[in-house]
Amino acid sequence: MEKFEKIHGVAAPMPLINIDTDMIIPKVHLKTIKRSGLGVVLFDEMRYHEDGSENEDFVLNKPAYRNAEILVAGDNFGCGSSREHAPWAIKDFGIKVVISTSFADIFFNNCFKNGILPIVVSPEEHETLMADAQKGENARMTVDLENQEITTSDGEVIKFDVDPHKKHCLLNGLDDIGLTMEKAEYIDRFESQAVQSRPWV
Repeated sequence: MEKFEKIHGVAAPMPLINIDTDMIIPKVHLKTIKRSGLGVVLFDEMRYHEDGSENEDFVLNKPAYRNAEILVAGDNFGCGSSREHAPWAIKDFGIKVVISTSFADIFFNNCFKNGILPIVVSPEEHETLMADAQKGENARMTVDLENQEITTSDGEVIKFDVDPHKKHCLLNGLDDIGLTMEKAEYIDRFESQAVQSRPWV
């Protein structure tokens, strides 16, 4: 997993509430176990017409937001089924930060495991960030995980909380496997001792 760097980029506004994982990536696209290639079907049913053409009214199809790295979403983002393909699609599109007033628990934790920073803010802070995102590509936000700050295009700073362990993992690019491999020396020592003490196993 890549280390999480300070993000300075375009924020796309998506004020819809209760965006569930089926809206993020419909079940028809769950046939793969690869994490790459799913960005093209992110928000598939909202992003494309039935004939496959782009819905020009959808925010991520607008020129100002095609390269968005931050998503300012409505309340209860990521609800529904616990499909891990949802954060895979978000990450593959290029979005590294999702900001909302609340998230579904499983989706929230899956984000951290896949290198995405989900940030919970108050309704008042959310309103400020949503308004800033609606300014388009010239209004860029900065998300600083190290200092736990969001800076709007106008220079307003909003602090956010994050679990220290999850912060450590993101900053150091550690997923569950990476965390395990940090203990490789101890694992190897245990295996070596186990072979010596129980050679019949």
